[in-house]
Amino acid sequence: LPSHQARMFRRVGVVARRLGGMSVGQRTMVTVNVDKAGVALLTFNNPEKLNAMTETMGDHFLGAIEKLKEMPRSELRAVVITGAGRAFSAGGDMKFLTDRTKTDPLSNAEIMRQFYARFLSLRKLEVPTIAAINGPAIGAGLCVACACDVRVSSVRAKMGWTFVGLGLHPGMAATHFVPKIIGDQQAAKWLLTGGTFDGVAAKEMGLVVEAVEPDQVVPRALSLAADMAKQSPVAVQSLVRTLRDAQDAGLQQALSREADCQAHNYASPDCSEGIQAILEKRKPDFGSKL
Repeated sequence: LPSHQARMFRRVGVVARRLGGMSVGQRTMVTVNVDKAGVALLTFNNPEKLNAMTETMGDHFLGAIEKLKEMPRSELRAVVITGAGRAFSAGGDMKFLTDRTKTDPLSNAEIMRQFYARFLSLRKLEVPTIAAINGPAIGAGLCVACACDVRVSSVRAKMGWTFVGLGLHPGMAATHFVPKIIGDQQAAKWLLTGGTFDGVAAKEMGLVVEAVEPDQVVPRALSLAADMAKQSPVAVQSLVRTLRDAQDAGLQQALSREADCQAHNYASPDCSEGIQAILEKRKPDFGSKL
């Protein structure tokens, strides 16, 4: 955080979980700070890799959400989610994706369900959530933003659900939330082409409520959160539940479908080609047959 923002927050500890009996590492992949008004700032914290999503980051994210859920209602009123450095999140980590191509579909289906659940745990928070899309938000990274109640972006942030360009069916609830947010036809256009767009286009299609200059993204999101935090917590939190109850109808069915489709896609030549093309910085050459 910039020094003037850092003074507003007090640190909330997040305990790193252990994976396979080994330490998950010294760096906390997700940081959480809460101000005196009860607004939490949750930050993806792996800027060198553009906050690419790994199972370790997912563990840290889930740990952060659990910490926030333990806070008294009087002390937590809203949550803003953003990314450290110049990106919100570049989506799935390439090593994680490569490992999936070497794993059997049955195992992959369960791995993906658990992967989604770590990050989508934000839906279990009883307070409003706002995504502050400060920079690139790609694939699963943009999906996490879509799982928030409100989104604010940089005018120059590059966004897109680029799964099909990797030879993958969309995941992380893309097929559930995207049509609800921007409509069926727009969702079909962007999901099926895997195209990217900036914050101005995102505002025009209704994906974000505001598109502002890069240095204003987090302050604007925090300001919106503060406005929500000033309202009756009883009314706000019950309204959050009402809105999400309607939005989440069919969510688990969509997640199961996505996990199964992705698990089988990982075993296809298309997925291997898509990943290799990204690593080699070239366009993929998809030649597989259904």
